[in-house]
Amino acid sequence: MGMRRNKVHEYEADAPAAELWGLYGTLRAAELLPELLPQVLSKIELVSGDGDVGTILQLTFAPGIPGLETYKEKFIKVDNENYIKEAQTIEGDILKLGFLYYMVRFEIIAKGPSSSLVRSTIVYEIDEATHPHLEAMVSTGPLAATAEKFEAYLKEQKTAQSN
Repeated sequence: MGMRRNKVHEYEADAPAAELWGLYGTLRAAELLPELLPQVLSKIELVSGDGDVGTILQLTFAPGIPGLETYKEKFIKVDNENYIKEAQTIEGDILKLGFLYYMVRFEIIAKGPSSSLVRSTIVYEIDEATHPHLEAMVSTGPLAATAEKFEAYLKEQKTAQSN
């Protein structure tokens, strides 16, 4: 058996924590991500739920990622007070590749009235004996891009509203 490991990315966003959580903490994220990051995700479908714990999404990757087409994730934690959301992969290609466990956690930490820290963590487990190559596949790159895109999206919305 493997050990659980973490890869963490932190992004300092020029946006209030509550506004970022309005995207991360809701199904709005699922609507926006294929639009903002089409090179990573081509679509996200709601399988069941309303955005709270137990919600299941099916995510379809953009073409061109070998071995990765679709997977399902389930929200296992949605903390609207502390702005923490956890989504665990329950089915699909990530597990078929050999991951024993794969979960993404987003934490939005208020730094000031209009600034926040977005901490994105991937918690994963692989069997080192049989799948040592999977370690290299775990990347916080898409999570970093998500934080940047969400920050830019909120700024655009503000600009649009003030005009």
